[in-house]
Amino acid sequence: MIAHDINILERKIDASCLTIGNFDGVHVGHYQLITKVKKRARLMGLSSVVMTFDPHPMRVLVDKKSPPFITLTDQKLKLIDEIGVDHTLCIHFNRKLAALEPEDFVRTFLVDNLKVKELIIGYDYAFGKGRKGNFALLRELGLKYGFSVDQFPPVMVDGAIVSSTRIRDLVEEGRVWEVRPLLGRFYNAEGKVITGQQRGGALLGFPTANILLKDELFPKTGVYAVWSEVKGRVRPAVANIGYNPTFSNDYLSVEVHIFDFNQDIYEQPFKVHFVQRLRSEIKFSGIQELKQQIEKDCFLAREILSTPDSMLV
Repeated sequence: MIAHDINILERKIDASCLTIGNFDGVHVGHYQLITKVKKRARLMGLSSVVMTFDPHPMRVLVDKKSPPFITLTDQKLKLIDEIGVDHTLCIHFNRKLAALEPEDFVRTFLVDNLKVKELIIGYDYAFGKGRKGNFALLRELGLKYGFSVDQFPPVMVDGAIVSSTRIRDLVEEGRVWEVRPLLGRFYNAEGKVITGQQRGGALLGFPTANILLKDELFPKTGVYAVWSEVKGRVRPAVANIGYNPTFSNDYLSVEVHIFDFNQDIYEQPFKVHFVQRLRSEIKFSGIQELKQQIEKDCFLAREILSTPDSMLV
C-alpha cells in the first residue's frame, strides 16, 4: 500500500519494522535493505514500512543546484511497492520538517504515528536539523522510546559501493551497460510520443518515435541499443539522443526507431530501456551517408539485443 497521509496509515498499524530514506533509483542496495525490513517484519509479526519523502530533501534545501534524480516520485514509490512491503509512506518534505530536531521527528513520526519496534537504516543515513539523527543518536533514542536500531552495511558491486551518485554519473557519461548490475535493471526513462520533424520515415526510411521525456536524468548524447515499451509491448529498438548535427538542430531530441513496427503511437506513454551506447553523434556529409550509418546502427543494436545478457528481466 502506498500512502501519502500518515494519519491514515497510523490507523492501520499496531507495530512496525521501519526504514527511512530517499531511495533515489531504488538500486540493489536499497532493494536489499528494504527486503531485510520485509523479512524482519514477518519474522516478528510487525507491519513492514518504508518512509520516504517528496520532494527530495535536496530539492528543498539546495533547490536548482541539486542534481537530476534517477527516478521521479511516482516511479520510486512503484518500485518500492513492488518489493512487497506492507506500506510505503511518502511524507511531504519542507523546511519546517527539515528544521525538526531528530528526537522530535522520532517521537512524533516513528513512535507516536508508526509505532516503531525495529528501525533499520542504511549505512550512511542521517536526518533532522544539522543531520544530527545518525546511527549513534538513533540507538540512544531507541533505548529511550523502546525500539531497536540496526544499520545495514553498504552493498558492493565491482569493488565499489552502490550509490545513487555512482549510478547518476554513469548514466550521464553514457555508460548505461554498467548501470544494470547497480540498479538491478536497465536504466529507463519515460515520456510520451510527440510530433517531430517527420524526417525519419519520409526522408531516411527509418520512422522514429519522438519522445518528450518527463524524467530529469537521461544519458549522454549518442546512439543506443534500447528496448522500447509502448502499448503494453516491449520491442527492440535503436535510439538517438542529441541535436541531429547533420540537420543542424538547435534543440535536444530523443528519437526511437522501433524495429519492424509501423503503428500510430502519437501521444502514447513511452518507456525507453537503455541497454548499450553504440556511438557518439556524427555530422554526415549527406543523407546517403547518414542512412548507411543508421543501417549499421540497427544491425549492431539487433545483435546486442539478441544476446541473453541484454534481455529485460
